[in-house]
Amino acid sequence: MARAFHAARPLLAVKPVLLADIGEGIVECEIIQWFVEPGARVEEFSPLCEVQSDKASVEITSRFAGVVQKLHYDAGEMAKVGKPFVDIDIEGDAKEENQGTSAPSEAPQRDGESKPAQTPVRPGAEETAPAQVAALTEHEAQEAAPKVKGKHASLATPAVRHLSKELNVDILQIDGSGKDGAVLKEDIYKFVQQRDAAPSSPTHSTQPTPTTPTPGPSFSPEISTAGPQQETPVALTRTQEMMFKTMTRSLNIPHFLYADEVDFTSLVELRGRLNKVLSKSGLSDSQVGKLSYLPFIIKAVSMSLYKYPILNARVDVDSAGGGKPTLVHRSQHNIGVAMDTPSGLLVPVIKNVGGLNILGIAAELARLQGLAVAGRLAPHDMAGGTITVSNIGNIGGTYLSPVVVEREVAILGIGRMRTVPAFSTVPGEEDRVVRRQVCNFSWSADHRVVDGATMARAAEVVRAIVEEPDVMVMHLR
Repeated sequence: MARAFHAARPLLAVKPVLLADIGEGIVECEIIQWFVEPGARVEEFSPLCEVQSDKASVEITSRFAGVVQKLHYDAGEMAKVGKPFVDIDIEGDAKEENQGTSAPSEAPQRDGESKPAQTPVRPGAEETAPAQVAALTEHEAQEAAPKVKGKHASLATPAVRHLSKELNVDILQIDGSGKDGAVLKEDIYKFVQQRDAAPSSPTHSTQPTPTTPTPGPSFSPEISTAGPQQETPVALTRTQEMMFKTMTRSLNIPHFLYADEVDFTSLVELRGRLNKVLSKSGLSDSQVGKLSYLPFIIKAVSMSLYKYPILNARVDVDSAGGGKPTLVHRSQHNIGVAMDTPSGLLVPVIKNVGGLNILGIAAELARLQGLAVAGRLAPHDMAGGTITVSNIGNIGGTYLSPVVVEREVAILGIGRMRTVPAFSTVPGEEDRVVRRQVCNFSWSADHRVVDGATMARAAEVVRAIVEEPDVMVMHLR
């Protein structure tokens, strides 16, 4: 009786790479840029592409080593989480090696056939001139032909792409001067200057072109305002879409505003002394070169949360239990800091502020600011916030009405610090006018669970700590 042989199930040569879940309930991401093209060789953990979610931009790496076979999305398209976004042929190298070893370098000669001898060609003028002309013609044709760039050829950070959108520049038309052909801000400025100067400048110019023009505000209209009103629809960026959705949900929360004036005079003096210590070599091993006022304020907010933990809580509505609300208290103080970045408003989170000192808060703040400006914030850098601080005063404005972030119950808005005259409050002294540095703190809270008296008492704790910052020394951890 003949025995049947069963072959083992062959392994698939092409492996689809699925877009992994990056947390926070995100179901789709925008493909910002590809680092590979079909036919490119990749190793395990090699970067494949950069995606932009509702939270931040993330670099996706390869799970396999092989050859890229197919890209399921183009740059700018939305990729679904859990779905394939690139196919990788894990046997690509083996196929190339087999083809290379099996293909002979020269065709074998048949028996009886002799290889014709090569006749040396004399370099005569009659013979070389047509060849030179043909080569020259081909070279000129290549130079004259426009450069065709693939959809995945232009590499750039989100900040650079945001600048290209502001200046109405197609980034695919720019040859990048950065690493691996990455487009830099200088490349965009140079491209814009050449584009704007092209119609008016002569063909042969002897004047050197500056690499980076100095951008400045222009108060004269570039186009005529006469005639009927013109409206131009512009699609929202991913950051604006995120803000649209978040603020729409946040404004369903009933807010109330509480404002207070805080004397920064003592904090100004303390900060000045500490910055002198930091500037002296060998007196501090911190990576922070200079302290701002924000780390002190963040620490003061954290200290007040120990006394009023309700401001560190969140409201949870149980839909399964008939919509009964619950107040969920949280042990760690994860304070979000609203930042103005080239991509728009982002709110990275400083984790466990209660366990950090002023230098630790300042170092983490500097790290997050650097990532935010470069558009490199990871999802975990923006997740888990329990209360938010928004410092609008570094741009301008004395008062503001901040909006409570979803899954939080309070937010602090910091206005611009200013110098004002005030009467001395030292007991036993006659009334005299002194110079004071004051700043306005504007609090917003969820009025469903936080009442005005609680907010006022918590704000008073923050004000007292900021006005007497030496109190922080007694709470060092």
